[in-house]
Amino acid sequence: MMNHDARSRRRLLAALMLGLGPGTGRNARAQGAAAWPTRPLRILVGFPGGSTPDMAARALAEALAPLLGQPVVVENRPGAAGNLAADAVAKAGDDHTLGVVINGNLTSAPLLNPRLPYDPARDFSLISLLATAPLVLVASVDLPPGAAFLAAARAAGERWSYGSVGLGSVGHLGMELFKAAVGNTQPVHVPYNGNPAVVTALLGGQIQMALVPPGVALPHVRAGKLHAIGLAGPRSTLAPELAPLAELGLRMAPLEVWVALVAPAGLSQPARARLAREVPALVRGEPTRQRLFVAGWGAQGSSPEGLATRVRDEARLLGEIIRARGIRLE
Repeated sequence: MMNHDARSRRRLLAALMLGLGPGTGRNARAQGAAAWPTRPLRILVGFPGGSTPDMAARALAEALAPLLGQPVVVENRPGAAGNLAADAVAKAGDDHTLGVVINGNLTSAPLLNPRLPYDPARDFSLISLLATAPLVLVASVDLPPGAAFLAAARAAGERWSYGSVGLGSVGHLGMELFKAAVGNTQPVHVPYNGNPAVVTALLGGQIQMALVPPGVALPHVRAGKLHAIGLAGPRSTLAPELAPLAELGLRMAPLEVWVALVAPAGLSQPARARLAREVPALVRGEPTRQRLFVAGWGAQGSSPEGLATRVRDEARLLGEIIRARGIRLE
């Protein structure tokens, strides 16, 4: 029979194990979080390799890897205007998965799709606005440039089509603004998995026009394979030779495309704090700024609060476009 002292020692040992077990686990997790990152990181991008979001992600990954002391791998998961990759980031549930997303994933997607599998306001830790770019209206070289293009667009009615990276993307909503500004033109919307595919369709004559970032537009414009009609916004150092569409007499709200870095909502505080501190400095510094510029992006590098303000303000603008044009899921 176990004596009183033995029973007391066993009760004490059990109490210590119960008391120390959770505490030890918490300490281990805290130490692991403080040492973040503890393994390679991945950045999910919802567009194919060679797309402008992909180029921005790879510029960031190249700069982050030596700073964090871990490999940073970019994974392309194209589809649904980037929403498939955004959803994968939202559901990742770890400290080593990040996402480079475009405007629409955080702003217009929930306005257009009440069944969106993620909630931008609930499911992400916003890290930083990475870069912005103007939208360039490009058209087939078979069509006239400049003001004559606008006249041809009015005459075409529904016979023309335009491409974008998906329903609710800024390229799509910008074209809806263009249609309203031109009047009497109703080109048909054709979605693609990325801007390189949009440009390929333009070059092949499958579509007549599109609003795309300068990184994918200007090489073909400068090679004489596409016409650049103008910028959907003010003049830009990213496309210094191009005039705003306003100079052709079009009155439309300025729009640009942007990319941001996000993480799952459960990102640990040490990881969140380090990314919020390091990423803006990386993006604004050399050589990342220059690499982004060559890819057609203007480096930004904001705080999480600055990105949240950008999302809120643009969601309001795009919501007005969606309601005014009666846009809904097709």
